[in-house]
Amino acid sequence: MLRFIQTLSRDERGVSSLEYAVLGGIIVAVLVALGTFLSGTTGFQAVFQKLLTAANNAI
Repeated sequence: MLRFIQTLSRDERGVSSLEYAVLGGIIVAVLVALGTFLSGTTGFQAVFQKLLTAANNAI
């Protein structure tokens, strides 16, 4: 039993998938927070309109 636990503790096959899951959760949390912040002040449409206007003026 002790040998099985030692072998299991050294197994790193699932580590990268766990890291990707945590990273994905962080990205989703940031996007939700950003969406909440922007919807309360100016909204996404106004932000994108401002970006498009600045890009068109630069061209």
